[in-house]
Amino acid sequence: MPRSAEPAFSRQAQPPRIALMHDRLDWHSRELIAAFAARGGELVPVRLAACGYDTRRPSGLVIDGFSGLPDAVLVRLITGGSFEAVTVRLGVLHALRLLGVPVINDARAIENCADKSATSFLLAQAGLATPLAWTVQSLAAAKAVVKREAGHGPLVLKPLFGSQGRGLKLIRREADLPEPDVVRGVYYLQRFTGVENDGYRDTRLLVFQGAVVAAMTRHARHWITNIKQGATPSLAVPDAAMTALALRAAQAVGADICGVDILLARDGMPMVLEVNSMPGWSGLQKVTPFSIADRLARDFLAQARVAMALAKAG
Repeated sequence: MPRSAEPAFSRQAQPPRIALMHDRLDWHSRELIAAFAARGGELVPVRLAACGYDTRRPSGLVIDGFSGLPDAVLVRLITGGSFEAVTVRLGVLHALRLLGVPVINDARAIENCADKSATSFLLAQAGLATPLAWTVQSLAAAKAVVKREAGHGPLVLKPLFGSQGRGLKLIRREADLPEPDVVRGVYYLQRFTGVENDGYRDTRLLVFQGAVVAAMTRHARHWITNIKQGATPSLAVPDAAMTALALRAAQAVGADICGVDILLARDGMPMVLEVNSMPGWSGLQKVTPFSIADRLARDFLAQARVAMALAKAG
């Protein structure tokens, strides 16, 4: 992809050493590592599973690949695991932020977006247009919601922790609900707001540090519009209303970087479906005329350099 013409940071200055928290060195990680290097920064791959606590150390932390602390942290992915393992990994991110290390996204934003019920709650509390949603912890309670609400239109059952359109199910009647073990005892139901018009479509906007970096419209024959489920992307130029809604959604969940999924309702007004705090952009890159990784590296390094200068002055 073409690189920005803006100059890289001076290589005579000490380059920022930034931890890239990842699950595996996938395409996104490799793109980011190359883009940061081209702009004078060092992105060090780190597995959160290899990090932990050591209270003998001044920082109290062990960060894989660092003798001390990184200058900043960019979270690409968090490896799944047991409740205990995920608690420790998020705890390390909390601790890094507490120690003054810039973390994007920090643990709280990741928690807000990983839990779809928390996302819906925060979007609604911020007064943003978003589908009605219900989260209950028994089959009986879920049946009561469906009995009351299905007359107003179908609901979508989503895994509380899920991505890429996997595990979604349209619920029209109580009998459509699965047994509790299928949903791990939690039923997250969202009002179906899809509009069929020669297929279905929505818009994914990639937000970074208070700006929309790029956007795509996802077209699908099916109501599930994720690229991984077969949707086709095309370049989107969001209008002022959609852009403002995406930025407010990112702010509502506390995310510095996120993918905001927006759908135009039947009245033509945009509403937020989901916010992803660890978004991929391989599909988005296919329709974007510049390197997304380079744009992220440019803006992230600018922030990191400012933070380093302030820390040194203080």
